[in-house]
Amino acid sequence: MSDSALDIQIDARGVAHLTLDRPDVLNAFDESLIAQIAHAFLTLEANPQVRVILLSARGRVFCAGADVAWMRRAAANTHEDNLIDARRFAGMMHAIQSSSRPVVARVQGGAYGGGVGLICAADIVIAAEHAVFSVSEAKLGILPAVIGPYLTNAVGLRQARRLALTASSITAAEALSIGLVHEIAPEAQLDGAVEKTLGDLLRCGPHAQAEIKKLFGTFSVGPITEDVRDRTASAIAQVRAGPEAKEGFGAFTEKRKPAWTVDVE
Repeated sequence: MSDSALDIQIDARGVAHLTLDRPDVLNAFDESLIAQIAHAFLTLEANPQVRVILLSARGRVFCAGADVAWMRRAAANTHEDNLIDARRFAGMMHAIQSSSRPVVARVQGGAYGGGVGLICAADIVIAAEHAVFSVSEAKLGILPAVIGPYLTNAVGLRQARRLALTASSITAAEALSIGLVHEIAPEAQLDGAVEKTLGDLLRCGPHAQAEIKKLFGTFSVGPITEDVRDRTASAIAQVRAGPEAKEGFGAFTEKRKPAWTVDVE
């Protein structure tokens, strides 16, 4: 659509490219962009051609978090209206995190506030070496509530608390060291690093990947209890009896590529 702040393209490999396209406001969220992202992920979930989702942004900043104009409108709203608004944002975050497809975030510049939340909801994050990150809400007298669980899952409770309490900026190197991002690359090599990861993902079984996300989404850091052992055993028993596993084992023994492999050369 012509007024869209989110560009959506699906390439021949089944990679869905979702690009934040509000560079004039540093790709900040407003009600419209939140709705567009949530709708896009729900639509892509229903598209069997989609194998991987790549989330990126135009301009020098990946995402500056909440749009100031949106926040000003929210400040004038009733508690009930703000609750509805926050639930929409929470719904968008859940749509990203719960996608059955692998979600890769390409971070070419800074990520602030809700922008950090976006990358925490992704499965794999690849950032430019010069990118900076800040959980900046406390500077505005608010808190990173909706993104808090995603941030904690990404970096652990103590690091999440530090980032939220100080609202300080960290470099890409520090983000890598605490697990906020998975890989950093010089700006000129960022696309190459992203393409390598896409290639790795496209060589794996899509049903297996969906089951990995479903199963791993039930885990929490802690004791490996009998319930956890039972769930993991049940999951592998179900998957390895399915057609994708049969194809994967057959391809391995026959020394050929499995049927789901996409040519990424």
